[in-house]
Amino acid sequence: MKIAVVKVILTLLVISIITACGYRPSAKFSRELLGQKISTEVKISREDPENTVLIKDAVDSAIVETLQSSLTTKNKSDSHLEISMANPVYSPIQYDSNGYVIAYRMTVTLNIIKYQDGKSKTYTSKGSYDFSVTPNAVITDQERFDAIKFGASKAISSFIAKLSAEGARYKRE
Repeated sequence: MKIAVVKVILTLLVISIITACGYRPSAKFSRELLGQKISTEVKISREDPENTVLIKDAVDSAIVETLQSSLTTKNKSDSHLEISMANPVYSPIQYDSNGYVIAYRMTVTLNIIKYQDGKSKTYTSKGSYDFSVTPNAVITDQERFDAIKFGASKAISSFIAKLSAEGARYKRE
């Protein structure tokens, strides 16, 4: 009796290993949609040119780390991403007992245009970052840079999630 149960369990285990569960990482869908070679271009904001470098770094690291794709020049790429940032929005989210703001939420909105095979598609992606400040203090440049960097990283992650969902739908059709 026990040997029969063990055989059934082993048979089911072997069948599940052979057939697999069909799981595919979501980044794989994005990579299939964008291709292996991607180029990026970040439009410089006149109001906030310093943050362009932060956004470019966040985009490039997300492509390399998350999608495991390589960065290349525009003329050698499978797809090209053109990114521009709207002005960051700072919203107070916490006050102290005297009514002074002690925490902010900074929201970054990225407008991303994907060019591929002579076609273009526009995406809008948002990312936010919460940070605290001392009461009645001005937001320092370092706090602003950090907030934009982390908010842009979250916006890029949101963009990759949108691509993954789009790629998964495309695969089913």
